[in-house]
Parts: sequence; C-alpha cells; structure tokens
Amino acid sequence: MIRRWLPLADGGEWTVEANPGTIDADKADVLAAAGVNRVSLGAQSFQPRLLTALERNHAPEEVGRAVEIVRRRFPRWSLDLIFGVPGSTLDDWRADLEATLALEPSHLSCYGLVYEKGTALWKQLQKGDVAPVVEDVEREMYELVMDRLEAAGLQLYEISNYARPGHESRHNLVYWANDAYWGVGLGAAEYVDGVRTVNTRDMTAYLKRIEADESATGPRERLEPEERARETAMLMLRRTQVGMDRDDFRLRTGFDLDAMLGPVIARFVAEGLLEDDGRRIRLTREGRFLADRVLCEVV
Repeated sequence: MIRRWLPLADGGEWTVEANPGTIDADKADVLAAAGVNRVSLGAQSFQPRLLTALERNHAPEEVGRAVEIVRRRFPRWSLDLIFGVPGSTLDDWRADLEATLALEPSHLSCYGLVYEKGTALWKQLQKGDVAPVVEDVEREMYELVMDRLEAAGLQLYEISNYARPGHESRHNLVYWANDAYWGVGLGAAEYVDGVRTVNTRDMTAYLKRIEADESATGPRERLEPEERARETAMLMLRRTQVGMDRDDFRLRTGFDLDAMLGPVIARFVAEGLLEDDGRRIRLTREGRFLADRVLCEVV
C-alpha cells in the first residue's frame, strides 16, 4: 500500500528499523520485495550485561547474524550503538566499536545515553539504583568514537552519525535541514509548513479515529517565523561538515543569520566552540563536546 500511494522517487531511500533478535530471512525478503532499500539495526552494544541494562532482547551474536541477512538483500544498512550506559567502561566502548567495525558497516549512529523520563533506567536513576557514567569518561567515549571511526573511513556528518561517503541517511539530512516530512501511522510525527503534529500512540484510539474518518493527530503546534528560523539554525548546526550556511539559511527562512544570531556566533567563536569561514559556521571539535550548550543558546 505504501509503495502504491507513495512511490519512491529515483534515488530515494526507504529505511526500516529492525531488532537484531527478531529479523529473519523471511521478514527481510518481504521488506526487500516491497521496495525497502535501507535497514537500520539497533545493536546498541555487544556486552551482554549492557544489553540487559538497556532492556534489549537480543544477544550480541545475533547482531552478526542479522547483518548477514541484511547485507545480502539491501544496498544500504546501518547500526545503532549507545555509549554511557550505567556500569560501562571505556574498554567496553572500545570493544563495542571494534566488534562493530569488524562487520564493515557503511553507516553508524552512536548516541550518548539519555535518561528518558518514565523509562526503566530513568526510574532506577531516581531511586539511586544506577549511577550515570562520570562526565570525564563519557567525554573520553565520545572522543574515542570520533577518532576510531574517522580512522576506519567513516566520516562524522552529524553530532552522532558517521558514514562512508554517499551513505549518509537521507531522512537525517532532511531532518537536520528542517525540511518538511509527513507522518503516517501510529505515533508518527509530521512537520509541514512550520506546523508540527504527532499522531496518537494509543492503538485503540488510533483505529477508532481512522474508522470514524477522523484525524488521528494530536494538538498542532504552529511555529512563528522567527521560532522556525531559530530551530532551523539549531538543526543545521548539528551537521558537522556543512554547518549553517548563510546563503542557504536566508533562502530557507527569509532571515539574515548574522542579524539574528551574530553576537551569539561571535561569542562562541571567541570561546573556540564555533568556527566561521565567512560562509559557514560549524562546531569545532571542542564545540562538539559542548554542543548542548551552544544549541540551547541558538534557539
């Protein structure tokens, strides 16, 4: 149905996220036959105790099995990893990176753990049952992944994403340019013409609304032009190679970047967190470690 109503343009990308423990050859064949051309596998870690902490239901050896299934059927594929898991060490993270590189991925997403409110880890953190990885070690983990993946030929193109040339995620590139995207299905997010909506995550409510020919979306959030422009600047700045291009920013938003953010940019350039070549503004290597601070001031 998706292929019939939303035909993929030439050179387009259709990504499906999969669990290494549940994907099999039959499921992969169905996806490939439907036109899916990219699969992202949520490996997260190769350490059993860390997978348990993350409440993942696959074993480390299942990642390699899943990669072999995916590699034979899809021209593009990716792995997701998480660092900073409670109880993890720099050596654990180094071992995860080496195990990952042995599988020869063309794209990697490496995220620092975020304690999302309401999750099991967040509840354990509130009770004092787990302790976050200390800040200095987490910094070393991020530094290690940047250096090791660059040495392996995977370029950092966004704060948390690495790819061999030509294998960058198309969806990610759209998102970080603050371009429009449509949301279809349960819990899907949408952003079109400065209006943000999210479909309900309640399956029963979703089906009832659809059957009643009603919208399944939740409240609509309409961004004012300047809010939209500032959000665009923040997202663009996450792109480590392209950054914020002055001409592109004006074309997309109608605002002059320096008139809007000139003092902020100048201050962070002076602090060594941003670099400005006259056309583009990008995070420096040091700025990547303090990206949250920089991005918060941009918006």
